[in-house]
Amino acid sequence: MKTPRFLPFVAVALALTACGTGSGDRSSASTSPAPVSPIPTTSITSSPLPPPPPPASPPPTMGPATSSCVHGWVTPPAGSPRFTQPLGIIRRTTGVQGPLVVTDMRYFTGPESPPSQQGYLLEVERWYIRLYAQDDPAFRGRFIVEARRFGRGLAAVAPYDTHGFRSPDWIGFQYDSADTTPKAYPGLPGMWEGKPYDFVKGGGGLDFPGLPAEVVGCLDGT
Repeated sequence: MKTPRFLPFVAVALALTACGTGSGDRSSASTSPAPVSPIPTTSITSSPLPPPPPPASPPPTMGPATSSCVHGWVTPPAGSPRFTQPLGIIRRTTGVQGPLVVTDMRYFTGPESPPSQQGYLLEVERWYIRLYAQDDPAFRGRFIVEARRFGRGLAAVAPYDTHGFRSPDWIGFQYDSADTTPKAYPGLPGMWEGKPYDFVKGGGGLDFPGLPAEVVGCLDGT
């Protein structure tokens, strides 16, 4: 569902291995819009693929405030609650097990998409994460996790080797009660329920982008 301050930061290594734990369910609120809802699955396809190569240079750990990233962004310190919380959400949603190797993470805040005057939707916490599973490197991808006062969850997923916030890389999944069979999608880790749609442009009955213009720049350079 889509209804989805900075702490001090520290530089991160090229690959940060973290075992996140769950951080609560993403609950429903009757007053909250619900355009996006990746559905949990525990089916993971194993593969002998080797781990992806590390970045050519260490990723930056902070970005300034701009018109397209209104509060700037930071990389949370490894092992901190702000670092492990989104990993727990990814685990719960995808069913992936074992250590997760994080090669990039950004935390940023901004308004809801579409805009809302509801007080609890004026500021949404978001994470951008690129990672792979240490025990199953075939599980690799880029993720956007969102947290709101009344819920948190995995908003979109993209193939590991894509960059920035571009269509058609980022996929969201709209819950469909008529089809709850998990399916695999080329380039995406795990298996997913629901109707896929373009998270960048909208689609599947949604006529607004998954991220508002005020934060799309927080993914520049990823």
